[in-house]
Amino acid sequence: MPDAADTRPAVPSSATVPDREFTVAERTQGQLVVRRFLQHRAAMVSLVVLVLLVLLAYVGGALWTYSVGEITDANSAAPSLAHPFGTDAVGKDQLAQVLGGTRTSLQVSILVALMATAIGTVWGSVAGYFGGWVDTLMMRIADLVLTLPLIAVAAMLAHNFGGTWYLIAFVIAGLYWAYVSRVARGVVLSLREKEFVEAARALGASDARIIFRHLVPNALGSIFVNLTILVAIAILIETALSYLGFGVLPPDTSLGLLVSEAQTALTTRPWLFYFPGLFIIIIALTINFIGDGLRDAFDPQQTKVRQ
Repeated sequence: MPDAADTRPAVPSSATVPDREFTVAERTQGQLVVRRFLQHRAAMVSLVVLVLLVLLAYVGGALWTYSVGEITDANSAAPSLAHPFGTDAVGKDQLAQVLGGTRTSLQVSILVALMATAIGTVWGSVAGYFGGWVDTLMMRIADLVLTLPLIAVAAMLAHNFGGTWYLIAFVIAGLYWAYVSRVARGVVLSLREKEFVEAARALGASDARIIFRHLVPNALGSIFVNLTILVAIAILIETALSYLGFGVLPPDTSLGLLVSEAQTALTTRPWLFYFPGLFIIIIALTINFIGDGLRDAFDPQQTKVRQ
């Protein structure tokens, strides 16, 4: 007989226990990359700050009371509610100038990054895939470009071909693609002997298809990281050129040009110098942190997300 003091509930037999199926959702490589990037706190905060800055430059600049170059009645006014960033000696609203300069600097840096990345990726991928004398010749040309003093050559070309923002972007991209080409070549050299490349050759795929449909997509991690780095580098180079007087010229404006024009007023009207300088620092820092997040996200051996 069962013990009367035993009040434990009876364990149901296996026949009465419902079958439960446990499934594990398989994540694609893209989903893993996005997940690791979203877990990178510094990159996410930087991305939010950069997006807000872009919205401020484009949307806020269009909605702001004053436009770039508009002269107001207040000359050399300190920051106030009417002019949050103050005004310069001729009465131009500095907030409108900074927002306009941010737009130009972002356009230059993004165009430089896209052009240099596209040219450098194709150049380095072709050199790494074919190897031999093709690789030697193409890389020696890239090395020649790398030996050129960037600021000096960019200043000379910008001085000779004008100071519009897109010409400045073309000049910087024309000197910086070689850095990307070496990165792309290194990645392709490590991929061209893989099984999937040999399988594509066996199936009769052309060299162009193998390069652009198999090798370049597998090198996108390194390419994206270098693209973000180029954005930060380009905005600093454009700032240096404009500061030296070889970059963007009036009536256009840029953050570097604003800093250059305000250097003589640093002690009397410091707001003219600090606000564009602050925007330069914020853009460069946020893009660098985003690049760190992308590097960690695309790293297949990444097991710990840096906070």
